[in-house]
Amino acid sequence: MEEKVIYAMYDDDDVLLNGAKALVAEGVHISDVYSPMPIHGIDPVIGVEPTRLGIAAFLYGLTGTMLAAIGLRYFMIIDWPMNIGGKPSFSLLENIPSFVPIFFEFTVLCAAHGMAITYLLRNKTLPGMPPRNPDPRTTDDKFVIEINASENSKHSLNEITAMLKKTGVVEMEEKVIK
Repeated sequence: MEEKVIYAMYDDDDVLLNGAKALVAEGVHISDVYSPMPIHGIDPVIGVEPTRLGIAAFLYGLTGTMLAAIGLRYFMIIDWPMNIGGKPSFSLLENIPSFVPIFFEFTVLCAAHGMAITYLLRNKTLPGMPPRNPDPRTTDDKFVIEINASENSKHSLNEITAMLKKTGVVEMEEKVIK
């Protein structure tokens, strides 16, 4: 099945944001925006849902804290209890003040690694994967709006092209994706 896609390129992020607002106000659905940097305020305009990466980070951090507690209890209380600086080795609760830096560091370690891996998997940007951006200039200084014709049944391609020209577009390209 072939699908027609319009790529509209801008050279300024503010022009793109204002153009996206105008297009959405006309009832055009924008599939995606490609940019070399985050554009503040574009997500609610094009209808991107808020991310749940913060929830995942909390869960990864909680996992790190639990693993640190289990490991410290096993290593320092059960397996090889040591008297370090006169601290008792009878239970984990008596030693928690001295273990707080380890809890913190392991929590941060697990949260950071978990978020990075989740981000790479979710966005399909693992090392070695082909790039999905339509134009290599979107990694340098250009901004691109992607509009799928199949998602915009209310407007014809000519109408969408005419609306795009009013928004300050620099280049426009129409592609057929198989």
